Amino acid sequence: MANKGPSYGMSRQVQDKIASKYDPELEQILVEWISQQCGSGVGKPEAGKGGFQTWLKDGCVLSELINSLFSGDKPIKKIQSSTMAFKQMEQISQFLTAAEKYGVIKTDMFQTVDLWEAKDLAAVQRTLSALGSVAVTKDEGTYRGDPSWFFKKAQENKRDFSDDQLKAGKNVIGLQMGSNKGASQEGMSYGRSRQIL
Repeated sequence: MANKGPSYGMSRQVQDKIASKYDPELEQILVEWISQQCGSGVGKPEAGKGGFQTWLKDGCVLSELINSLFSGDKPIKKIQSSTMAFKQMEQISQFLTAAEKYGVIKTDMFQTVDLWEAKDLAAVQRTLSALGSVAVTKDEGTYRGDPSWFFKKAQENKRDFSDDQLKAGKNVIGLQMGSNKGASQEGMSYGRSRQIL
C-alpha cells in the first residue's frame, strides 16, 4: 500500500468488511489451479494474503495464465517481469483486457489497484474464479485442473414451440394468477346492518 497510513472510523470499517470477504480456502484452490495450468515455472506463493498478492502483483503469472487458456493466437505477446510500478500495472491491465476477451463479464473484473495496492484481494479471487468457470464451461481442451473447482456456467437452452402449442398456452390460466372457482358473496354477512333513523 503505497504511502498510505492507517485508516480510522468509517474508512476502517469499510476496509475491514472488504478484507473479511477474502477466502483462504479459495486461495488454495486458485493457487493449485494456476500452478497446474501454467506449469511449475510460475512457482507457488507463501500462504496468506500477502504472499498471494506478491505472487500476482507484477502481472506475469496472470499473463501466463490467460495465455495458457488460448489455444491459438496468444492475447499477451510480451510478458516481462519488471520492478517499475507502471509496467506491472500495465501487465495487469493487459490480463484484464484478455480475460474480458476470453468471456469474463465486466462486473466480475477487479480493478488494477485492487491487486497492485492490495485494496480488494477478494475481487481478485472473484475474477480468477470467474475465469476458471468460463474455461470449464467452454471445454476447449485448454483447461488443466479439476473441473469441480469451478462451477459450470449455464448455457442457452432454446426451445421451439409450434403455433398450436402457443395458441393452447394462451387459454391456460397460470396458478400465479389465482383462481376464481367457487367465489361468490352469496350468504355472506358482515356484522349488523347499519341503522339509519
